[in-house]
Amino acid sequence: MARARAEVLGLDGAAFPWRTIRGQECSGYWPAGTAGFHINAGIADAVIRYMDVTGDDEFEREFGLELLVETARLWRSLGHHDAHGNFRIDGVTGPDEYSAIADNNVYTNLMAQRNLLGAAEALERHPERAAALGVDTEEAASWRDSAHAMLIPYDEELGVHPQAEEFTEHAIWDFANTAPEQYPLMLHFPYFDIYRKQVVKQADLVMALFRRGDAFTPDEKARNFAYYEALTVRDSSLSACIQAIVAAEVGQLDLAYDYFGEAALLDLGDIHHNTRDGIHLASLCGAWMAAVCGFGGMRDHAGELSFAPRLPQQLARMCFRVTFRGRRIEVEMGPGRAQYTLTDDTPLEISHHGERVTLEPGKPLALDVPAADPGPRPSQPRARAPVQRRPAH
Repeated sequence: MARARAEVLGLDGAAFPWRTIRGQECSGYWPAGTAGFHINAGIADAVIRYMDVTGDDEFEREFGLELLVETARLWRSLGHHDAHGNFRIDGVTGPDEYSAIADNNVYTNLMAQRNLLGAAEALERHPERAAALGVDTEEAASWRDSAHAMLIPYDEELGVHPQAEEFTEHAIWDFANTAPEQYPLMLHFPYFDIYRKQVVKQADLVMALFRRGDAFTPDEKARNFAYYEALTVRDSSLSACIQAIVAAEVGQLDLAYDYFGEAALLDLGDIHHNTRDGIHLASLCGAWMAAVCGFGGMRDHAGELSFAPRLPQQLARMCFRVTFRGRRIEVEMGPGRAQYTLTDDTPLEISHHGERVTLEPGKPLALDVPAADPGPRPSQPRARAPVQRRPAH
């Protein structure tokens, strides 16, 4: 069905649906749906990360490689090389549904880059399966070329990445004259006006800071996060958990805790006034991510497991377990300290706040947590800040 959808759109490979019931695209031909191609890179990213974490060679050979090949073909046909040699992906919609048909959405381009490189690398591990899928070395080389030439816009004047090309040149939404009862904006204003302004429904560039954090420096993350906090209205339940993760990474721990609470309590508190229509599963999953990837600082870039734990003052202790390449790790966090315990028989190398360490079976390793220096707390649009949560007494 995804291949058929790509053919309808005049593209190669497979275009997975933005919204579906049984596999085929169910959304209408409107910009936020039809052009939301980043869904394909998200699926490819899941394949790549699953392989990095499990080493499931049979899955990659039988299923994963085909998914990577068909999504890579989509990007190669959707994008093009410009006169300067840059690979451009124009006319797409990123995760933010308040912006549509934009050129070179940073999240989309960075995730497509990972998709293209991941597909080319997987082909080398399974040459016979690659041949069966009709992939030759020239096609794989074109994926690598496109990935290495991927255009990632940057606003030199503001020192931030625009969500998409020219986004930071748009007029900023008139937040001061938008009443609290006029949110969500999509129910009170025409999409035409929303699309051409700097206003963000849900994490987009901030989502890139998380999922492709390996593509940004710490300073870039802090500047980008502060810039987009002032534009993001969270008219989507998908946003608070991602903002919590990145807030924790840049040291804004109190703000991260507020977003963590919003993600976890979205339905218990009926924060969006629509729980009667069904629970928000993504936000519930996101609450776990906010704890483990936010306060635990867990990342798996390029298949390497790393942690950068920091607790907000509202939490005295947090503990979680993860399994990585068949080995179970327990991470326990407290004020200024973190302890890692490997419960299996084989040593494992991880990273703690950028320092490579080796975990030995049955030997808990306690390490200091460096203090954060986050700077001023970023501001949000009027009436759109998360509820500030205080420690329980």
